[in-house]
Amino acid sequence: MTQFSFGRRLASEAAGTALLLAVVIGSGIMGQRLAGGNDALALLGNTVATGAALVVLIAMFGPISGAQFNPAVTLAFLARREITGGTAAAYIGVQFIGAVAGVWTAHVMFAEPVLQVSAKLRDGPPLVFAEAVATFGLIGTILATIRFRPQFTPAAVGLYITAAYWFTASTSFANPAVTVARALSDTFAGIAPGSVPGFIAGQLVGAALGVAFFGWLLGPAPIHPDAAGHDA
Repeated sequence: MTQFSFGRRLASEAAGTALLLAVVIGSGIMGQRLAGGNDALALLGNTVATGAALVVLIAMFGPISGAQFNPAVTLAFLARREITGGTAAAYIGVQFIGAVAGVWTAHVMFAEPVLQVSAKLRDGPPLVFAEAVATFGLIGTILATIRFRPQFTPAAVGLYITAAYWFTASTSFANPAVTVARALSDTFAGIAPGSVPGFIAGQLVGAALGVAFFGWLLGPAPIHPDAAGHDA
């Protein structure tokens, strides 16, 4: 397998996360504009676009950086000692930067004000619990498919998120960078800043439980070359 430089890996994580958020926000705007007030139809459009994009983006960027696009996933790999602390910190930093850039990109494409703050409250223990469930399942999907069917991982993640949009009360953000960035969009896919801490808490709990349970279920993690130190 080709070994990519640390800079290219960071660019991969930033670009992939930006494109993911452009899809999430852009398809939400398009869905709402075309749905004629039917939120279920708007959510369906948002769901299909996001799930499909995940398959493509993970297939594109996975061979370069692992296509994590998600601080919860990066922390899961750190907890499993499959990446180093320095790599994890850098990945998380560019994931947040890319996510915000993706939101702004969608705003420009749809002639929306670039700088926005969402007013869409998503509050309450059930939604926080939903985020924990969504993230737990996402971690399990990634760890199990990487172990047993790595070529299926892009499709598996896309399919899982497509399903989780509908079976979770929170519509499955399952990603701290996505959550923060969506607070900067007062559109269909937005979330009010006051709702962000609860969502992130749920995501981190779900990720920790996912690492613990699936770590036990799957057994010891294989040694990953990055663990030897590619922090550059």
